[in-house]
Amino acid sequence: MALELPALPYAYDALAPVMSAETLEFHHDKHHNAYVVNGNKLLEGSGLEGKSLEDIVVASYGDAAKVGLFNNAAQHWNHIEFWKMMKKNGGGNIPGELEKKIKEDFGSVDAFKEAFTQAGMTQFGSGWCWLAMDKSGKLVVTKTPNAENPLVHGQTPLLGCDVWEHSYYIDYRNARPDYIKAFLNSLVNWEYVAERFAKAG
Repeated sequence: MALELPALPYAYDALAPVMSAETLEFHHDKHHNAYVVNGNKLLEGSGLEGKSLEDIVVASYGDAAKVGLFNNAAQHWNHIEFWKMMKKNGGGNIPGELEKKIKEDFGSVDAFKEAFTQAGMTQFGSGWCWLAMDKSGKLVVTKTPNAENPLVHGQTPLLGCDVWEHSYYIDYRNARPDYIKAFLNSLVNWEYVAERFAKAG
């Protein structure tokens, strides 16, 4: 299955001023597209050509001969989901069942947001912070380096925030905490996260 760059689910300027059109143009059209182009080259002859993207990510993880394929395929998966996890006028209220589960597992929505922000702030260098469901069904906040995501650790990713510098440097310069807080409060598409939660449960 060849990797394909999906169109953004909104206009380039839809998330402004929280995330600018310039950021989305560079991030989607340049960075994400590069993962697709490089991933397709590395997929050829890998033995994983007919697999789903999730299967390619999981199968190539930890394989020294497939590091390049993993990095590009995983970043492709991460970004496909990242675009869907945001929307114009996002943030706001979390749908009922998901909010209930967040309160159950973190104590409060604020405690979850604090843990998520802290994970993103303390991810050294490039990487991601996540809200995921672990194998026992509990919600957890994790952080991963570079292209890694919860899939490769047997968890189900529900919400991910890209903390690579290209994700925020045009708009926030070096203020990563401000970017993560703005992401949570003004960008998250909680309806989509709730859909992922319902499927995972």
